[in-house]
Amino acid sequence: MSEIYVFFADGFEEIEGLTVVDLLRRASLPVHIVSIQGPKVTGAHGISIEADMTLEKVEEKPGDYLVLPGGMPGTKNLGACTALREKLLNAAKNDLHVAAICAAPSVLGDLGLLEGKEAVCYPGFEDRLKGAKVLQVPVVTDGKVTTSRGMGTAIPFGLELIRLLCGKEKADEIGSGILYQ
Repeated sequence: MSEIYVFFADGFEEIEGLTVVDLLRRASLPVHIVSIQGPKVTGAHGISIEADMTLEKVEEKPGDYLVLPGGMPGTKNLGACTALREKLLNAAKNDLHVAAICAAPSVLGDLGLLEGKEAVCYPGFEDRLKGAKVLQVPVVTDGKVTTSRGMGTAIPFGLELIRLLCGKEKADEIGSGILYQ
């Protein structure tokens, strides 16, 4: 079974990070909240959480997913973390799935991981999606990369990850269970 690691940094967008974790756990998927700093992380709107683990405990393997929530300054903090950048580059090299929402696709773009891919992001970050074909849809998966636009697309983003991991039927079941469309 694939492990899913959602990386949190101070200033993360709470809805984007926690909605994705919640939906994946509703699907009984092994998802871990990973702090790039200490065990406690505080979101952009002052909500603090305890992470399941810290970055140095993550040992990704084939089939795993690395997920980045957006938010400011959370996205800047994720992009400034050398160890996380190395994990993302290794993930791409080893054909693992990476996903990012809101401003966080800019981290993938800065690393060259969106080259030749369809991608989306929060408005104003399009120039950071280097080499990508930028779309205006809520969420898009191109190969092993999934991107989404922002807080309002957190549910479709989470459901897309469930679809990729468990199939459309499970994603539809979870969506129906939370009264999403």
